[in-house]
Amino acid sequence: MRRVAIVGAGLTKFYRNVQETPKELAYEAAKMALDSCEMKLSDIDCVVIGTAPDAFDGLHMKGEYLTDGSGGYRKPYMRHYVGGGTGVLSPIHGWFHVASGMFDTCLVVAEEKMSSAYPHPAGAFLTIFDHTTEQPLYPTLIWIFAIEMNRFMTTYGYRKEDIALVAVKNKKNAMDHPSAQLPGEITVEDVLNSEIMAWPVNRLDISPTSDGAAAIVLAAEHVARRVTEKPIWIDGVGWALDTAYWCTRDLYYPDYVEVAARMAYKMAGIKEPSKEIHIAEPYDPFTYKELHHIEGLLLCKRGESVQMLLDGVTQRTGNLPCCPSGGALGVGNPIAATGLMKIIEIFLQLREEAGKRQVPGKPTCGVAQAWGDLMQVGTVVVMRS
Repeated sequence: MRRVAIVGAGLTKFYRNVQETPKELAYEAAKMALDSCEMKLSDIDCVVIGTAPDAFDGLHMKGEYLTDGSGGYRKPYMRHYVGGGTGVLSPIHGWFHVASGMFDTCLVVAEEKMSSAYPHPAGAFLTIFDHTTEQPLYPTLIWIFAIEMNRFMTTYGYRKEDIALVAVKNKKNAMDHPSAQLPGEITVEDVLNSEIMAWPVNRLDISPTSDGAAAIVLAAEHVARRVTEKPIWIDGVGWALDTAYWCTRDLYYPDYVEVAARMAYKMAGIKEPSKEIHIAEPYDPFTYKELHHIEGLLLCKRGESVQMLLDGVTQRTGNLPCCPSGGALGVGNPIAATGLMKIIEIFLQLREEAGKRQVPGKPTCGVAQAWGDLMQVGTVVVMRS
């Protein structure tokens, strides 16, 4: 198995109702990634395309549609998706291609144009539920996640005002991110006073609907060392798929994240994640989800994530910064591109190229995680400088 490094990255601005087509967004991110490491498309052996279900962009066979915009014309390519977990599964797919020895380089592109699902992507989400036992209830993801948030809160005695601090932290962090869609300085009171979508979820507990794309260039070690003096190595990958029947599980804890994390940590040789991980980008489409996933990533014990937040441990200047990018809550959430944005954030942080977002202490090890479908998919990548 060969070592694989990220050598370049590109990220579009995240918008609502962007004018560019999905293909144009993918092209923009791919070109930025190639330009960042002074490589050309002719240097790329294969292309991996990550994008969530076709309904989000309103396009059938979306992988084929995005192929030329992603640089895949006349090249081997693979399209994949696992809902919100897609963006972190994308580099895992690319890693397999290069680590196996089949290819020396891989361009990984993740894209989502969610504004195309009119009037709202929630309508497309209805089709993912069981047609017999769930669809007749016309569920939305918001009220299902409200059930999960409520279970998480009541299990540990967490308070809404404490969980709201995640939105305060991440939106403020996003003020330093050039791609951010919804950065800003807000207060806990702003979150609690925002519209209740499905108790206990308020509007400001939720990431926005977004359009955007992200891309990275992966290279085998002999290529990476020739291309850059600062390769960032993918040292561990993990994934897990739980049952789609969310109503048969205790939702207070994300087992699927822990299984994926343990797989990635074992590959990376990490024994004590809370001590060996210097920076984390857990998936945060809802405020409580960052805390939920911090626990699943074994960055703290169960029931201790809120105390970490209150103690400032997860702040950009804390002992274990979480979502220094601003996360999905602040930067935006174009599903597949969100996870890859988090990979790119760890890449920039470990290279000490994150600008105003740079965490102190010269981090050398980071983890990015995404989650998708009906509380069932966990994808995790460990990276080192």
